[in-house]
Order: sequence, then structure tokens, then C-alpha cells
Amino acid sequence: MIKGLSKREKDTELFYNAADPVAHIRTHDLRLIRRLEEFSSKHPDLCQLVEDDEYNGKYFDIDRARVSIRITEPYSQERRQKQSEWARVNGLKAKTKL
Repeated sequence: MIKGLSKREKDTELFYNAADPVAHIRTHDLRLIRRLEEFSSKHPDLCQLVEDDEYNGKYFDIDRARVSIRITEPYSQERRQKQSEWARVNGLKAKTKL
């Protein structure tokens, strides 16, 4: 019987180089897997499922031009206050920690 992976072992890897037009993604992230599966069903010419491993990880090949990495700056205290005020005015409630 195969034991499942720990959260630390459930990684995502992205491989590409400047010469190859294809990026390779191996992941155990279920949200990312669903997004890649949906994209590959709509655009099989741009993204294909290559392999499915015994630990529910999946390996995709995708057109490198379809992949981007977004790095976001943290919110400033001023922006947090403005967003908080906007939420209060518009009736949104803060998430509570359990």
C-alpha cells in the first residue's frame, strides 16, 4: 500500500529554458492541476497532460508563452486602511481566525 505524501512533499516544479518553446510543470497542487486540466481540455494544442504519478501528482507540458510569474508587493499600511474603510462602508466583514 502506498502512503500519501506530506504537505511538505507536495511540491510544484516549473522547468523551462530560453531555447525550448515548451514549459514543463509537475505539481501536486490540486487547484493548479484543475486549472491545467481545464486549460488543456480547451487548448490541447497548447497544453497536454504527460504523466500522472501514483501520489496524485501530474506532469504537464504547456506552451511557454502561456506561463507567467506574478510577484506582488505587500500592501502599505495606508492601502490597508483604505481597503478596510471601503469594506466597512460596503458591508464586508473581516475574516476571523479560528
